[in-house]
Amino acid sequence: MTDAGWQVSWRGRLKYADALAEQTARRELVIRGEAPNTVWMLEHEPVVTLGRRGGEIDRALLAARGTDVVETRRGGLATWHGPGQLVAYFMVDLPKMGWSVRQFVHGMESGMIRLLSTLGVEASRREGTPGVFVQDGKIGSVGLHVKRGVTMHGLSLNLCLGEGAFEGMVPCGLVGVTPVDVRRCGGLVKQPEDLAFPLSEHLLDAIREAHA
Repeated sequence: MTDAGWQVSWRGRLKYADALAEQTARRELVIRGEAPNTVWMLEHEPVVTLGRRGGEIDRALLAARGTDVVETRRGGLATWHGPGQLVAYFMVDLPKMGWSVRQFVHGMESGMIRLLSTLGVEASRREGTPGVFVQDGKIGSVGLHVKRGVTMHGLSLNLCLGEGAFEGMVPCGLVGVTPVDVRRCGGLVKQPEDLAFPLSEHLLDAIREAHA
């Protein structure tokens, strides 16, 4: 799918390390002007990722479950990725688009909120805390790394998580905030692949509006 110079694609279910290597290579192409702004929509095999500030995790528990732990250069603390969660990665040249990081993050949050509304889930952002929240927990996360104005990483949205997701860690360092998904919130349950392109459309519209 191509949207006014953006390349948006569904990548299926990938191991985190493989996706990270591909992201890194793709961003270099965007930096050099050899590739358009890119959005990859996907799922991951179960993994816990740590942001630049680390995060609180139980390594023994995660190892016993066969869950990989990967250190990254994105913002934020520890989070979980896995089946039933829709992930969007952005390799976008912000200066070329005239956008600030703050505008871009605001647009990502707004895009998730809009999609959730179509699924019957009312969500919002919280001042000073990146991500998207419902009344009793956090349903969407954001985290970026920027090099020479070009982003990497992006967002994750919890749709229909399996048992054990987010156990053995303090998600995003938010003590007392429970990760929730669309199913738990009583919304319309769909698989990540079914919502990949609808989410991308809401995201691109919201990001453009955040800059307007």
